[in-house]
Amino acid sequence: MQALILTPTPHLSSSIDFYLKLGFSQVSENPIFMTDGKSFIEISPDRYSRSGFKFFKKTWKEEIKKLESITKVIQIKEGYLISDGNGVWIYLIERIPELVCSDKEASYSVLGNYMGISLESIDPKKSFEIYQAIGFELVFGTLEGGFFSLANHGFTITLMKPNSCPHLFFNPSLTYFNGKNNPEIISKIRTLKIPITEEITYFNKEGIVDNIIIRDPGGLGFFIFND
Repeated sequence: MQALILTPTPHLSSSIDFYLKLGFSQVSENPIFMTDGKSFIEISPDRYSRSGFKFFKKTWKEEIKKLESITKVIQIKEGYLISDGNGVWIYLIERIPELVCSDKEASYSVLGNYMGISLESIDPKKSFEIYQAIGFELVFGTLEGGFFSLANHGFTITLMKPNSCPHLFFNPSLTYFNGKNNPEIISKIRTLKIPITEEITYFNKEGIVDNIIIRDPGGLGFFIFND
C-alpha cells in the first residue's frame, strides 16, 4: 500500500509557497506532491477535495467487504470513499500512484522530526476497526486506554479519545516532536512569517510558548511540539 496525505487548497500558489517556505520539496507538478522526506502530501485544487488520506492499491475488493459492515462506502471514479470514526475522508484508490513514495532517514523541513498523523476520534473503536480493515496494525497503546497508534507500511496514525488534548485540534494533523530544539524551530517559523494558529503555554510552568500549531491554506493542521 502507498499512502498520501491530501490537502485541498483555495489558492494553489499560496499552498505551494507555504510548503516551500518550510523546506518541503516539490517532487511532482501534476498532481502536486510535497515531501519533507517522511511525510508525503498531495495539494489538490479540486473544489470537491477534502483533507484526508489517499491509500493506493491495485484492488480494495477484499477490504471493502469488511468496511461495508462498519461504515458507509461510496464508489468513486478511481475506487472508493469512506470516512473514519471522526469524519476524516479516506480515498481508497485502485491503481498505482503517479509517484512511488520512499522515506528518507529523517525529515528535513523546518518543522523538524516528523512522527506521523494525529487524530482525535469521538468513536475510537470504530476508527480502530476501519483502519484495521484497511490493513493497519496496532503498534502502540491500547484501544481501551483511548490512546494508540496504528501503522501500515510506515504510515503511522495516532488516535486519541475526546478531551485528551487541551489545545486546538484539527483532524488530521501532522505531528512533529523536537524535544529541547522546539523553541529554536518555533523561532525559525516566526522568521519565515508563517501564521501561527495557536501558541501553547499549557504544558510550561513558566508560561513560555514551547509548542505551536500552524495550518496550511487548506486547513491541514501541524503540531510542532517538544514531545
